[in-house]
Amino acid sequence: MSNRVLVIGAGVSGLTTARCLFDAGFEVTVLAEKSAEFTPSVVAGALWEWPPAVCGYHTDSESLRRSKQWATVSYERFNELAAQPKSGVRMIPAVFYFRDRVEDNPAELQKMEETKPHVKGFEHTPDLIYQHGVNRGLGLCDAYSYLSPLIETDVYMEWLRNELVMLGCQFEQRKLLQSLADSEQPLCDEYKVCAIANCSGLGSIELAGDHSMQPLRGALIRVLNDGSTMPRIAAAHCVAHDDKVENQRMIYIVPRGPDHLILGGITELGEWDTNIGLGNYAPIREILQRCQEFLPILKSAVIDEFDPVRVGLRPYRKKNVRLERESPYRIIHNYGHGGSGFTFSWGCAEEIVTLIKSMREAETTP
Repeated sequence: MSNRVLVIGAGVSGLTTARCLFDAGFEVTVLAEKSAEFTPSVVAGALWEWPPAVCGYHTDSESLRRSKQWATVSYERFNELAAQPKSGVRMIPAVFYFRDRVEDNPAELQKMEETKPHVKGFEHTPDLIYQHGVNRGLGLCDAYSYLSPLIETDVYMEWLRNELVMLGCQFEQRKLLQSLADSEQPLCDEYKVCAIANCSGLGSIELAGDHSMQPLRGALIRVLNDGSTMPRIAAAHCVAHDDKVENQRMIYIVPRGPDHLILGGITELGEWDTNIGLGNYAPIREILQRCQEFLPILKSAVIDEFDPVRVGLRPYRKKNVRLERESPYRIIHNYGHGGSGFTFSWGCAEEIVTLIKSMREAETTP
C-alpha cells in the first residue's frame, strides 16, 4: 500500500498537516490553487488563544471540547519553535481585558480557569489595566495575562514551506474542478496516495460540498512600532467580544515583526469582497479609532504607507471545525477553523495523522 498522502491546501492547516505527516513517516504532495503567500493565513493576527477566541463565532459545544485539545498541542509545539529564531515564532505577553469582573461572568471564568494550567506566566489582576496605559474611561475593570505564541505569518509560512521542501515534499499549483468525492479515485491513482487530507478552507464549499461554510471577513491595520513616534509596544492587547453582537468590533493590538504593530479588528460574516481599506470602508477607519481610544499612545502611531491594511477571509463553518473521515472515501477533512487556524494547527494536524494511520490499519487487517 502507498505511503504517500495528498494534502489539498497550502495555508497553515495544509502545511502543518504535511509536516506532521512527514514526521510520522509519510511522503506528501501538497496540491493547492494558491501558494502559501496568497492564503488567508498570511493575513491572520496569529496570536495563540485558548478557545473560544476573541474573534468569536465559536459556539458549537462539541467542536469547542475538541478544540481545547488541539490548542494545547499547538501551544506546546509553538513554545518549542520559539527557540528557533528563523521560525518566526516568539512568546510574548498577551493581556485580555474585561468590562466586568471575570468572577462575575461564568463563561469567562470557565475560560480563564481552563487556560491557566496550559500556559506560562499567567497573571490575573486589574492592575494590568493601569500598567499598560489603557484608557481608564472605558470602564474596563479586570484583566489577565499569559505568555502566548505569536506567529509572524510571513516569516513562519515561508519557513514552514522551506522545511517541507528540504524534507522532500512535492508542491503543485492546481485548481480542482470536481468535488473530492467525485475525484477521489482518479486523484489517488494519479498521485499514488493512500489518503487525501482536505485542508482547503473556503475551498471546501466546492470540494466538500459544504455550503455551511462562509467567509468571516477580517481586516488589520499596520502601524509602525519602531519607537520613533511612540514608545514600543511589546505585549498583545485584546478586549473580549460580546457574543450578542453581530459583525463584532473587537480591540486587538499585536506586535508584528521588529517594528510593526497590527490593529484589529472586525468579523463580518458572509462578506467576500477584500477590496476594502481606510479610504473606502468606514469600519476599518473605526478600528483605528477604537484602538486609539483604548490605548491613547496609539494617537501618535504612524500607519505603514507601503502596507497599511490587510484583509482576509476566515473559513467559518456553522459547527466550527470539521475534522473527520468522509466514509467510504479515503478523504480526511480538516477545515472550518474560523479565526483559530494557527491556534488549532498542530493539534488538528496530529489528529489527521492518527486518522490516516487508523484508516490504513483497517484496510490492511484481514
